[in-house]
Amino acid sequence: MAKQTLQSVEPLIADLVNGWLKSYKLDYKLEQESLNDSIDKALNEYKSKQGGTGGNRPDCKLLAYDSYGTVYPVLIEYKGYRDKLVKKDDNGNVALKTADNKDDFKSINSYAVNGAVHYANALLQYTDYEDIISIGVTGYKDDIGKLQNEIGVYYVSGKNFGYGQEVAKYIDLSFLKKDNFDSFIEKVKSLNLTEEEKRLSIEKREAEISSSLVKLNNDIYKNESGLGESARIYLVAASIIANLGIKDTNPVKPLEKSDLKCSAEKGERDGDIMLRKINTFLTAKNVPEDKKNLIIQTFSEGLLTNENINKPINGESQLKRVFSKVIDDLGLYYRIGLTTDFTGKLFNEMYNWLGFTQDKLNDVVLTPSYVATLLARLARVNKDSYVWDFATGSAGLLVAAMNIMIDDAKKSIQSPEEFKQKEAYIKANQLLGLEILPSIYMLAILNMILMGDGSSNILNKNSLTDFNGNYGFVRTNEKFPATAFVLNPPYSESGNGMIFVERALSMMDKGYAAIIIQNSAGSGKATVYNKRILQHSTLLASIKMPIDLFVGKSSVQTNVYVFRIGEAHQRDEIVKFIDFSNDGYTRTNRKKASINLRDTDHAKERYDEVVNLVRFGKSKLNLFSEKEYYEGYIDPKNGADWNQSAPIDTKPTLADFKKTVSDYLAWEVSSLLKNQAEDDLGKYMPHLTKN
Repeated sequence: MAKQTLQSVEPLIADLVNGWLKSYKLDYKLEQESLNDSIDKALNEYKSKQGGTGGNRPDCKLLAYDSYGTVYPVLIEYKGYRDKLVKKDDNGNVALKTADNKDDFKSINSYAVNGAVHYANALLQYTDYEDIISIGVTGYKDDIGKLQNEIGVYYVSGKNFGYGQEVAKYIDLSFLKKDNFDSFIEKVKSLNLTEEEKRLSIEKREAEISSSLVKLNNDIYKNESGLGESARIYLVAASIIANLGIKDTNPVKPLEKSDLKCSAEKGERDGDIMLRKINTFLTAKNVPEDKKNLIIQTFSEGLLTNENINKPINGESQLKRVFSKVIDDLGLYYRIGLTTDFTGKLFNEMYNWLGFTQDKLNDVVLTPSYVATLLARLARVNKDSYVWDFATGSAGLLVAAMNIMIDDAKKSIQSPEEFKQKEAYIKANQLLGLEILPSIYMLAILNMILMGDGSSNILNKNSLTDFNGNYGFVRTNEKFPATAFVLNPPYSESGNGMIFVERALSMMDKGYAAIIIQNSAGSGKATVYNKRILQHSTLLASIKMPIDLFVGKSSVQTNVYVFRIGEAHQRDEIVKFIDFSNDGYTRTNRKKASINLRDTDHAKERYDEVVNLVRFGKSKLNLFSEKEYYEGYIDPKNGADWNQSAPIDTKPTLADFKKTVSDYLAWEVSSLLKNQAEDDLGKYMPHLTKN
């Protein structure tokens, strides 16, 4: 007997729901109809549910307005089978990616909610809409032939990293009626991710970023000839800045792929168009004129104005091709506003995949974001701190400090207007970074722009020879009043990089510093610098970090040293020595792994405890044992005794003696019994004991 094929009831579901919308007097559009140009264009630009390009057509779509005039796109997808409403991933999110961070087109195509959330991500990436309602509806006929339906209503935005959150359970769509929509939006606004949900979502998105960067870098490296290492970095940075756009009081429309015409006419080439857009963006951001000119000059010379990259071949320039790849592969991630060292990940992937070889870039190892946050916390950063970094790399340490400063301001400032002013002041005046390598400097600027533009005082200078301690732009005659110093120096520099520490701390009057450095700097490789540092600063703590902290980049043993600035180290000053070899994370370096960093032993709690131990001492011991935490002393005139561990007590105790005697007696009895057994065996079964 042939197996009966289950028939989809999707046409019935569509007819049911469209009938509801009509009864609510809503101006909805069906699959083939246009909603507006920006949404239509976004759906056409975004990858399709099957994995191709474009062709995204929600079954139904509309624009809903609250009483304040705020617009919310509503995207509805229908299915016609039981249990095809929503598919979740292992973290409980709507499944959009597989375990190895590839697009989960099977789930997106098969489940109603997954398809609707997929469409919402297209709008997050390619339009200015920030809050989208995704609705999935599916159904089936029950045993008596009656149509049953299931509804999933999800809110999708950058706040939930594009995965979406279920708003509530509904039996119809009457919440979309004009009279009901305000109360629905109030419910949406009350949605909050728990800290654990937020952490898991960020980890997942960051893993996706790394996967997308691998794809992008491989693609450019293999398919785009004639682009050197610096050119690749500059092109990615220029593409992102041109595509960012501004929605504030000085709006700047993002540069889109369709804006690049692949013309050979000078002044209208793709590079000329991109440079104009970048200039407009930087002007609207109030970037100082000399800094803006430096950025434009860096992007234009030999790159965006280069004849080969602008030359149309088969109707398309190489520049447009690279620009399109960048915004297609990365656009979603920088548009949803992840507070992560985005460009740090970008550089690390370029380092891995684009083969930097025998130049100074081999000495650039960027700090993981969770370690950057640890350093900022150890340096006691708060809303009133002035933070600087003398080897800023991609500005990951400054990003971590800025996030802490803004969070602290948010907690303590009640007035929204006052908080807004303080946030702007922090970004414009309370951060300063120096980076000598031009390509890495451009990444630092990009990173701070992505984080809301704290790039004002990122300087392309040698912090050892060209920096006098003043602000770098506009207020060039005014000293930067640094109160916190964070650093991961190039270890090839003098004293493993302690030369940077001495330089920075000598220019500070007060505050705290936290640096991560090769631990040989504290045991003999930087004695001269260390002794001079201790003449004006106190070593508070020495923390031994995990050996695999920079897995895949470097395998050197590192320590974090924490200082109080402005007070010479006294011989009787207690120093806290912490063995942080087990920080709770398990690291791998598998390129195909979905997540290479896993919290396997209370990592968050361990990092919190280290901060508290350094600040408050032994009373905060919890997860760590006394073998991992030791309070001792250093000789200020030594400089090579900064890496100590808890002394091992070799004096035997009574318990040790009893255990030794017990072990010996147990062995003696065991031997006697064994010998007796062998004698008995030889006596009664001699053939088994012959040699």
